[in-house]
Amino acid sequence: MKHVVVNGLRLEYRDIAATRVDRPALLLLHEGLGCVAMWRHFPEKLAAATGCRVIVWSRAGYGGSDSYPEPRTPRYMHREGEEMLPALLEALKIERPILIGHSDGGSIALIFAGAFPEVPLGVAVMAPHEFVEAETLAGIRTARQVWDDTDWPHKLARYHRDAPRVFSDWNDCWLSPPFRDWNIEEYLPKIRCPVLAIQGEDDEYATMRQIDVIAEQVPDTMLLKLSHCGHSPHRDQAAMVLWAVDNFIKRHVAAGD
Repeated sequence: MKHVVVNGLRLEYRDIAATRVDRPALLLLHEGLGCVAMWRHFPEKLAAATGCRVIVWSRAGYGGSDSYPEPRTPRYMHREGEEMLPALLEALKIERPILIGHSDGGSIALIFAGAFPEVPLGVAVMAPHEFVEAETLAGIRTARQVWDDTDWPHKLARYHRDAPRVFSDWNDCWLSPPFRDWNIEEYLPKIRCPVLAIQGEDDEYATMRQIDVIAEQVPDTMLLKLSHCGHSPHRDQAAMVLWAVDNFIKRHVAAGD
């Protein structure tokens, strides 16, 4: 595992070399409980399918990365998209990447693309959130029950230096009253790059409205709605996701759009 210092915090990351010089770098942004290791073999499969350089990193507090000293606020995804992600790209000397984000990572990618529209070549998001739905809150309440009643804390501790904080930061923040008004739709009309938005029909944390609203506000959006798929399309429908991302790159990047 490699490490890079970003805004004073030591963050872990992996860097898989490209096999095609004509392809852009892909930067993966993990979910609200994820990290480098929890992507499992998806980064390698993505690199093999696309020929791209693939960089995957653990945000502050996740995996083996340093934590923020202060408590999480409802604007934690704004902080990642507007402060940490630009600093990471500068530290790793990455220019014009394609961002690939899952869940919270998808929301962060959209924030970044709206705040810095000249930077990304494209954005592919899987099960992103732009606003809070009743279905989301119900799923997060269920997650709290599973956390309390099963060995999930032990399992998550295999991947994170401080698994209890990782879970409580995510769960408590989403269920807090101030978070009910959280919304990032204002960023969508500012996005200038192509967007691929993927969501499973059986997503336990959201409805299809989450990606439909992207298509309504970002002109160059492709939607992929997957059957037999929950909140993690890259696991539930890995082959379809890999095919879709590769074709997204071919259509919009290789063609010089």
